[in-house]
Amino acid sequence: MTPQPAAGPDGAVETVFRMEFPRVVAAVARIVRDVGIAEELAQDALVAALERWPEDGVPDNPGAWLTATARHRAVDLVRRRETYARKLAEIGRDQATATAPPEEPADPDDIDDDLLRLVFTACHPVLSAEARTALTLRLLGGLTTAEIARAFLVPEATVAQRIVRAKRTLARKNVAFEVPHGPDREARLGSVLDVIYLIFNEGYAATAGDDWLRPALCEDALRLARVLSGLMPKEPEVHGLTALLEFQASRTAARTGPDGEPVLLADQNRARWNRMLIVRGATALARADAVASGPPGPYVLQAAIAACHARAKTDWHRIAALYGLLAARTPSPVVELNRAVAVSMADGPEAALPLVDALSTEPALRDYHLLPSVRGDLLSRLGRTEEAREEFIRAADLAGNAREREMLRRRAERAGG
Repeated sequence: MTPQPAAGPDGAVETVFRMEFPRVVAAVARIVRDVGIAEELAQDALVAALERWPEDGVPDNPGAWLTATARHRAVDLVRRRETYARKLAEIGRDQATATAPPEEPADPDDIDDDLLRLVFTACHPVLSAEARTALTLRLLGGLTTAEIARAFLVPEATVAQRIVRAKRTLARKNVAFEVPHGPDREARLGSVLDVIYLIFNEGYAATAGDDWLRPALCEDALRLARVLSGLMPKEPEVHGLTALLEFQASRTAARTGPDGEPVLLADQNRARWNRMLIVRGATALARADAVASGPPGPYVLQAAIAACHARAKTDWHRIAALYGLLAARTPSPVVELNRAVAVSMADGPEAALPLVDALSTEPALRDYHLLPSVRGDLLSRLGRTEEAREEFIRAADLAGNAREREMLRRRAERAGG
């Protein structure tokens, strides 16, 4: 969520803190090696700013002021510990530096390195997917517990508990505050990208609630992807995810009607698609191709599919082929379902229906509302209207989102009428 400009010292503190929070936490976590303590020290720096800025004025570099204040408190905390000497050796600081931390970050690249460490720590696979998502939005998105709870339609106490448990788990498991290397890095990077994509998808097509779109969540995820692509410029999958989100976000304005009802891709007014985001997506995809040294990964392939949709004339045969590559790279019944949709557009519904029917016994799709929804669409196009109506009704019963449920029921009525 983008901070809005605020007037006065108190407003400036709030705005700056929202923007700088991830970097402050990252810089402090490198010293204390504990994201929970780092967050507390960042909050202490906020309190200090609220006390000092109204009296002394907003500093020329407020972000550096917050970072330096939090760092100073972190070093004081380490000094008070019995293990101060060992900790001091680990972080390579001498007594003079510990006593008087610089008012400005010594090297901007160091801050970026710290931020990258924070990304990998918050998305560590030792945490559950729900905990990773909540902690990432808290530490890297700067969202409050209440904002995360509203975004995912869960009680605030549930989110708070997830975050607390995540911090305790990281501390108990002694998770290193570092960017892994080699195979560990590749494995962990997938977790990082999956968390960001999960956040975006929840905003792009909400799984529950009354609103189909939650644009603020999409914005948060896209901002995180852009930051990550700047921190890891040689990772094609990072650029692939960024490209995918840029392309997907470009359609936001066209995905709902006047009353907030969902508008399917085939029915969208492409004039409402954001051309700037499409260009950004194409640029990110080109970067992914430029740094790739092997076959494309799943996010690059999905971005290539999204790029096909962004062109004036959609090449459904190419999309079907790309889904085939994606299914080979990351086998998934959901990918196969999407491939069937592409096949239906390229070769007709009669070619796709057997592919969809073959997925009916997949346990992972048993309660997945899009399976009967796709089947209903294919049957409707084949003129089997009564069967189509039954499928749309079943899909509506499975859908968790109120807007999507209404749309599927309308499709059932039209099929039966």
